[in-house]
Amino acid sequence: MTAAAPSDRKPPVSRRGISPPTDRREATLERHARAAGGFRSGTIALVGRPNVGKSTLINRLVGEKVAIVSDVPQTTRTRVIGVRRVPGAELIFVDTPGLHKPRHLLNEAMVRAARAALDEADVILFLVDVTAPLGPGDRAVLDLLRPRRAPVLLILNKVDRVEKPRVLPMIDESRSLFEFAEIFPISATRDDDFTDLLNAIVARLPEGEAAYPEDEYTDQSLRALAAEWIREPILRHTRQEVPHAVAVRIDEFIEDDEKGLVTIKATVVVEKASQKGILIGSGGAMMKRVGEESRIELERVTGRKVFLSLWVTVEEAWRQSPRALRELGYT
Repeated sequence: MTAAAPSDRKPPVSRRGISPPTDRREATLERHARAAGGFRSGTIALVGRPNVGKSTLINRLVGEKVAIVSDVPQTTRTRVIGVRRVPGAELIFVDTPGLHKPRHLLNEAMVRAARAALDEADVILFLVDVTAPLGPGDRAVLDLLRPRRAPVLLILNKVDRVEKPRVLPMIDESRSLFEFAEIFPISATRDDDFTDLLNAIVARLPEGEAAYPEDEYTDQSLRALAAEWIREPILRHTRQEVPHAVAVRIDEFIEDDEKGLVTIKATVVVEKASQKGILIGSGGAMMKRVGEESRIELERVTGRKVFLSLWVTVEEAWRQSPRALRELGYT
């Protein structure tokens, strides 16, 4: 029987290929959880300037891809939740938009989402890119963290890209600026073992019951994930103003259980006719490439064959339109 997927339907859990925990790591986490007492559950907010690796890290910590990743600043536009269950604890990670100075209503909504996540967090992970000096943007984030009671762990990310002597002075400078609970130099892309970081988080979570079923790793619906998986290759293959002016609206999402098929019709929204031309490409080559790459990800997430139809349209100044932001799920 064919039926439209309900808006709250979650993706099937696969836990494939990102960073599955080994038995040794699980045993270490279990020992730590027993020492900490009863079952613990809490929210961990990942915050920092744009493009410091928050989305990459949440994917690695959860063990499943819950957030799209690109080298374009402000890729994450809404709160993204990823859930990791370890022995004795549930960790609810919240990936937030990078904190920045808003230029549009869209950016204002992104900053509000990040601030709201800070207000709800039991633990805060403040990410810094060690390939660049601590700057005004980092210090502005620290100013937001000062009045909050949640413990803050400093995550010095991308250490694989610099020589070790450059990291140590940054640790000293960071300690002089803020009283961090702990400091972790990491590479979100290359490290395989985050046990020490997970232990530090679990030790600071409050005791409480699990908020999510054990087999659920995100609160996002398949429809919401589909929009993001379509946007990701657009960010990967376009430059300058195009990535920031693109949004994706899912017009139709139909699952056919008998055929094992998902039919998705989506509209890619841009602000200018010139951007539409870039996205379509010569003879439709760019849209074909975007469709092929996003279909692979959608089939992985849904576990089914996907028929994907994409349409590009121009909505001038949609980032400044309250109506458009509501329709696109940003407010």
